Amino acid sequence: ARMRANALLLVFVVLGAALAVHPQYRLKDSYKTVVDTILSAAQNDTQGFQRLTTMCDTYGPRLSGSTSLEYAIDWLVSEMLTDSLDNVHTENVMVPHWVRGSESLEMRSPRQAKMGILGLGGSIATPPGGITAEVLVVQSFDELASKASQAKGRIVVFNVPFQTYGGTVIYRSNGAAEAAKYGAVASLTRSITPESLYTPHTGSMSYSSNSSIPRIPAAAITIEDAELLQRLQGRGFTPILHLYMEAMTLPDSLSRNVIAEIRGSTKPEEVVVIGGHIDSWDVGTGAHDDGGGCLMAYQALNILKNLGLRAQRTIRVVLFTNEENGTRGAKAYYNDNISQINNTVFAMESDSGTFTPIGLSFSGSPKALTILQSVADLLSPVVNLDVTPGGAGADITPLTDAGVPGAGLVVSDDYADDKYFYYHHTNADTIDKIDPVEFNLGLGTMAAIAYVIADMPANLPRD
Repeated sequence: ARMRANALLLVFVVLGAALAVHPQYRLKDSYKTVVDTILSAAQNDTQGFQRLTTMCDTYGPRLSGSTSLEYAIDWLVSEMLTDSLDNVHTENVMVPHWVRGSESLEMRSPRQAKMGILGLGGSIATPPGGITAEVLVVQSFDELASKASQAKGRIVVFNVPFQTYGGTVIYRSNGAAEAAKYGAVASLTRSITPESLYTPHTGSMSYSSNSSIPRIPAAAITIEDAELLQRLQGRGFTPILHLYMEAMTLPDSLSRNVIAEIRGSTKPEEVVVIGGHIDSWDVGTGAHDDGGGCLMAYQALNILKNLGLRAQRTIRVVLFTNEENGTRGAKAYYNDNISQINNTVFAMESDSGTFTPIGLSFSGSPKALTILQSVADLLSPVVNLDVTPGGAGADITPLTDAGVPGAGLVVSDDYADDKYFYYHHTNADTIDKIDPVEFNLGLGTMAAIAYVIADMPANLPRD
């Protein structure tokens, strides 16, 4: 009898521990049907993609400081009010205001040829007459250091093939500062992309904080031209280029984060945040980066609202301004809402392009990851998600750094051919590159994950 009693006690202890770790142990029974309903509604939705198309086509690129960004924000707020979403408002953010101006690049020797160029965000201009100089092509910072004596007075070209975005983007970000250390007069970076059809890719760059290192103009060139210059140098030529840029940085400008909600039914003070960044670079129309992420998050609220689904907790969409060249929208949202951080139970963003969702990159405790995987499993077989540890995304980093569990949507191109980076920060990032079917899968994923986490009995554990 004593052995039987001990065995029963052990069963109750194990069961109690399991329920303590996984308070939503009946997720499938409680939420599978509603998740299937959400996914079905998303797959049949047309409004979200139509609005993305309207925004991209009507307002175009949305660089921080531009009137086009602010007009797009005005339009989004108007649409959200028309949809009768809760607590629609904006929060002011001062953002950098960099302007590209006219720019050009020509090869003068060994032959004359125009070359494609996009100045890098934050770069200074050339002198009014431009810069004409010999070229030094290098394939690493180490090679540049080994050829330091050759760099003085030259335009340094970083011809570094794409491996991963994170592993290669340092040449765009820091190339000008490194080249300037050795007396270069300008820096050109091979575009950060695995493929090119003569398409230059822009992006942000930064100068050295050491005032003794001069600031020099910086731009991106195509893979084709970087390889051409490399071949010419390899055959004994010293190419001569003429670079002209009018880039300038103006005083900071007023922009806004955009916010809308479905207020929670019983725990409205607790908040699930979903979103993306509404700004883009000044080329293309920011369809993949990150119009798609924004409109998926926004339309997720409409999917839930139209289905009559109001979770226990508030679901808040935040469209962050100025991710591309400052992340000031993310920082401002954190500072403006710091009193709510302890009640922010989860944050999720989409900023990897609008492709088929295949996972979530999660920042949080191992216990929370396990529970989030059980939530993600509810979307199968329509969407199959693997939840793995990793960064959740630039705009929600201030939240995750403060302990909020957060996830970034992982999409199929991340593990296939990096197709996102074919279009990333280029004139080719336009609405025709987005598949409405993939958009709706992302929409359904954001809506379903947000709803379940906002409604389930217990919050994701922070430790």
